[in-house]
Amino acid sequence: MSYTTERQPQGIAKSIEDFLREGLIAEVVAINDYSHFIAVTENKELKELFHHIMEDEKRHYAMFLNALRCVDPEQAELQEEAKEHVDISSKEKYKDYTNKYDKEVNLLVTIREGIKGELEAILLYEQFVRNINNDTLIKIINEITRDEKEHVEELTRALIILDKDEYGTL
Repeated sequence: MSYTTERQPQGIAKSIEDFLREGLIAEVVAINDYSHFIAVTENKELKELFHHIMEDEKRHYAMFLNALRCVDPEQAELQEEAKEHVDISSKEKYKDYTNKYDKEVNLLVTIREGIKGELEAILLYEQFVRNINNDTLIKIINEITRDEKEHVEELTRALIILDKDEYGTL
């Protein structure tokens, strides 16, 4: 769930973790943009250029997420949990622009939009926690935030499995 202006992160980054998540959001937006450009472009050379740039953006996504996992132990822990229970049989059977309901939906874009929304929610909820003094609310918001972090890891795992391209060291 996302509460921000489209394509813009919520609030102002005030921590390393927030900065890294804003970086992740920016990279997901860029990946989606280049994915769209590739889809609507018929020129082979231009498609190759867009794809090359998109691969760089995917590597940047990996760099930000790996850095985030280094400074946020909970995010790193949830990566391991996601590996255990996100099981998608094969990326070989996957096609970018098809699913059984709508042939115009790019499933990878949908996954990345989901990741962006989860990251925006984390930023928003962590901002709440920094600005409240109610222990009960803090506990509730922290529990919700942990779920959002888990969703990032699960969606990232699905993305790694389904995407034919590499995400750096992920």
